[in-house]
Amino acid sequence: MQPVVEGYRKLGSPHLGAGGTAVEKIVREMTPSLPRGTTIDLRGQVSTMESSFYRLGMGLIFAILLVYLLMAVNFQSWLDPFIILMALPGALAGIVWILFITQTSFSVPSLMGSIMCIGVATANSILLVVFANDQREEGMDARSAALSAGHTRIRPVLMTASAMIIGMFPMALGMGEGGEQNAPLGRAVIGGLVLATITTLFVVPLVYSLLRKKPPVDHERRIVEEEHEYYRDETLLREDVP
Repeated sequence: MQPVVEGYRKLGSPHLGAGGTAVEKIVREMTPSLPRGTTIDLRGQVSTMESSFYRLGMGLIFAILLVYLLMAVNFQSWLDPFIILMALPGALAGIVWILFITQTSFSVPSLMGSIMCIGVATANSILLVVFANDQREEGMDARSAALSAGHTRIRPVLMTASAMIIGMFPMALGMGEGGEQNAPLGRAVIGGLVLATITTLFVVPLVYSLLRKKPPVDHERRIVEEEHEYYRDETLLREDVP
């Protein structure tokens, strides 16, 4: 048996993160002067928040990794998914920018909005890279294919991003009862998509023209050609047999 002293403190900070940081600082300052065998354990909503942040952060990392691996299987290439993911740094920068501008703290809804933003930004970047690969198969070089993809796919990319931004705008305003709770989600999506769209239309074609020197291999066409060669060889062998 060990005696336990419980202390409760109502935070005067506008949000839980700043209040928890202040309390953790006080705990670190008091820990060296505690008697032997005495410990301070911080509990409550702060622990729940930190656990949620850790899990969502790991989920964000695994989401990016899973998307990359799925695209690598789909494109049968390690380079094309890497080019596609070049839109994500812009999305993450936009999330940080919009939360700083609106004085919104990082929270569970904002991290959920970040995961949503990554999905839309990746989809827009896929449209551009797939079209550029199609242009390469028609004989264009990397630079011309990237410019053609950026010019041709600008409308669907802008339409997709605009629809998502307009849909999240009422949520980002945080109006109505309980609206402020979900406002970080909408703000994270809006800020991330604004910069992710710019990155998709300008940075992704630039990276494509620099890295995609060799044209992509059309594995389906290669399989069809190998099948035709196989049947042709079989036919020739049958004709040679008396």
